[in-house]
Amino acid sequence: MRDPNVPESLEGWWILHRMFSFDRRAWDGTTEKKRRKIVAHAVDLFAHLQSEDGDVGLAQIVGHKADLMFTHYARTFEGLAYAQTLVDKLDLLAFLLPRDSYVSVLEVGMYDATAKIHADLQQRGLEAQSPEWIIAFDEALALQAQSPYIAPRLWARVPQRRFVCFYPMNKRRGETENWYALPFDERAKLMRDHGHIGRTYQGRVTQVISGSIGYDDFEWGVDLYADDPIVFKKLVYEMRFDEASSKFGEFGKFWSGIQFAPDQLHVFLDGDAAPALVD
Repeated sequence: MRDPNVPESLEGWWILHRMFSFDRRAWDGTTEKKRRKIVAHAVDLFAHLQSEDGDVGLAQIVGHKADLMFTHYARTFEGLAYAQTLVDKLDLLAFLLPRDSYVSVLEVGMYDATAKIHADLQQRGLEAQSPEWIIAFDEALALQAQSPYIAPRLWARVPQRRFVCFYPMNKRRGETENWYALPFDERAKLMRDHGHIGRTYQGRVTQVISGSIGYDDFEWGVDLYADDPIVFKKLVYEMRFDEASSKFGEFGKFWSGIQFAPDQLHVFLDGDAAPALVD
């Protein structure tokens, strides 16, 4: 059933973030021949995962929470599990200790579109929740997924920008402030205002929003990619003053660092320089 109080969403890539600490001393104590072999196998796997059915991003995390983050994209949930298994079989994992992970699916929220579809179906005289209404609703939503504005967002590759910041978040469900108890129109307005702030940073930051309700401990995951890390502070700080965040936003851990190309894995592991985004 299509509840008119529930905004629809469109989904694309399944996403898995995995964070590891790296035993650099153990790595430094390994022979150069073995290190080269381990790196070659890992780079080959990452190249295999970068296909029509998936993508992968690597980042050196700054701070104590982790050293390395893998971001996996897959077209199916099974594909995400398969990518995890392949990485777990790498000899490199003997030097990596899991610190955290996050499972989600790339999501495009459809507050405005949901309201417009409901209004259109009402004007057409279709009885709400009738079989004809449900078919018409699904057809209208499918057209939205094919639009030139939305379709590229659902299946875009991991953004190739130097710096990355990832964090999970919730909408508050407290006794006095409960996002899910607000009327649809009020939530839609708050989200429009919230989105306006993000649009003012267009070109300076690439945002990837993913839904995680039913998959992980928070409700959404947010990836920010930029060529200047100070943009993360500016954007997140400004959004804190927005009502959708100031009253209803709850945030988990923040993970930030530098992205690098898979072929630069040896540079990160050896630690002689900062690994580059371009080979």
